[in-house]
Amino acid sequence: MCNLYNITTSQEAIRQWTRALRDILGNLEPSIDIYPNQPGPVVRNVTDGQRELANLLWGMPTPLERVKGKADYGTTNIRNPQYGHWQQYLGVENRCVVPVTSFAEPSPTPGDKDPDTGIQRNVWFALNKDRPPFFFAGLWTRWQGVRKVKDGPGDFELYGFLTTKPNALIAPIHEKAMPVILTTQEETETWLTAPWNEARHLQRTAPDDALVIVEKPATQIKFPPQAPPAPAQGSLF
Repeated sequence: MCNLYNITTSQEAIRQWTRALRDILGNLEPSIDIYPNQPGPVVRNVTDGQRELANLLWGMPTPLERVKGKADYGTTNIRNPQYGHWQQYLGVENRCVVPVTSFAEPSPTPGDKDPDTGIQRNVWFALNKDRPPFFFAGLWTRWQGVRKVKDGPGDFELYGFLTTKPNALIAPIHEKAMPVILTTQEETETWLTAPWNEARHLQRTAPDDALVIVEKPATQIKFPPQAPPAPAQGSLF
């Protein structure tokens, strides 16, 4: 499942695409990697009818029967929204869209280490080589509980996104699932506003040519290559 994605776009582009009239995000870095149980930007519906760009914590409340230990570290990917636990979040008031420009799935080859990160290599996917923005179909909620044992209980705003069967590009890398992607303004508008019996049809596999494999973002390179020193003035080389 997708537990890492990158955003390399501007707040203005996100606001224009989603018609978000309120922005409480703060400053969005030019390129950021989002990991589970860390904050990430989403565009959500809020109770006063506004559409809002905000920073929420990645990982929806886990069904109680699946929580292990004293903390709920969150459920990042939601495969079956018809499961009883998720029914409470399917209304438009709990829907959001998650901006993304590329996302990662870990290599299925055992011991396939990335020399830059020292961990299992990731395969990165985007709409094309230029990595234009698109969105995951997400859900969000306010929640009280323990995310980290050392921090104790707290109040949180959480999000996660839906997954579905993988297409032919992703299946060899991750055979079980891929994120639900929204690639047009019409799709994002439908997800944010339509009744569930209409919006649910967006939980479908992307066409096989909807994505391409791209190089990992620069944020994943811990030790970028150093430029050679400039030749001294008057050097013959």
